Amino acid sequence: MRRSLETAANLFPLWVLAACGAAMIHPPWFTWFKGEAIVIGLAVIMLGMGITLSLDDFARVATRPVTVAIGFAAQFLIMPLAGWGVATIMNLDTPLAVGLILVACCPGGTASNVVTYIARADVALSVLMTTCSTIGAVVLTPLLTKLLAGRLIEVDAWGLFLSTLQVVVLPVILGVAINRWFPRIVIKVMPVAPLVSVLMIAMVCASIIGQNASQILTSGLSLVVSVVLLHGIGFGVGYCFARLTGCDRNVSRTISIEVGMQNSGLGVVLAQKHFPTEPLVAVPCAISSVVHSVIGSLLAGAWRNIPATPGSPKEAANAPVHNRPTR
Repeated sequence: MRRSLETAANLFPLWVLAACGAAMIHPPWFTWFKGEAIVIGLAVIMLGMGITLSLDDFARVATRPVTVAIGFAAQFLIMPLAGWGVATIMNLDTPLAVGLILVACCPGGTASNVVTYIARADVALSVLMTTCSTIGAVVLTPLLTKLLAGRLIEVDAWGLFLSTLQVVVLPVILGVAINRWFPRIVIKVMPVAPLVSVLMIAMVCASIIGQNASQILTSGLSLVVSVVLLHGIGFGVGYCFARLTGCDRNVSRTISIEVGMQNSGLGVVLAQKHFPTEPLVAVPCAISSVVHSVIGSLLAGAWRNIPATPGSPKEAANAPVHNRPTR
């Protein structure tokens, strides 16, 4: 049973793709899931992340400060600038440009931890980076969105800050508390938690796609190309940035995945709550979830079969056991 649940969770790109495809065919299947239901859905996802964490996980950041700092810097430098650059070059309509910039300014998504696991990269580092970028997003997502999208549309940075605090940080703190004080509950919930998160992500994205199906068909190609470019830059430049700053191949793969995969669900919630007169702002965020899931899974499949062969004694010493060459 546990293996079946794990396999189902690992197929998250297929769930998201299938749900969004179905939403384009018959929107009413998913459009009922909206408003507060989406906010609650994201809170459930973040709660699921929180119960996987303990206070020791936060303490471990102190043991890898440089690596975590490199990943954090890559997350909030590469993606926001890429979002602004792609939106400008592709000359997207204002709501779509704002949505692309918004999702680019979001933290790494929990799905990156699953993809890192499939890729046989550094899962512990991935979890640390997701945690740090999620906490940092409380300030940086509103600030960067205001800075980069403020010229296009009025951005309520303080409102974004409060919303991010409510739907991200509080559920994570609650999850950590449950992990600390109710470990028996965590043991029972853990096998099913990843699949629940995946299905919630699929529902959130399909709902947004369904609500904007006609507009997506109108501007679909340029929008999809823009989102693909955004995440392609995230994965590619994220890896190169890590290598240039001295990270080994395995850590660089982890940072690449973390940078390339955003918390698109957070983008959807923030877009719906703070740009209610511009429903199209949420659309790039929903499409982002599909695109980064597909690219991340393809990359993970390739890296899983191409071991990160250490290129130096230092890399060999730091490489995870399953990536060390055998004699």
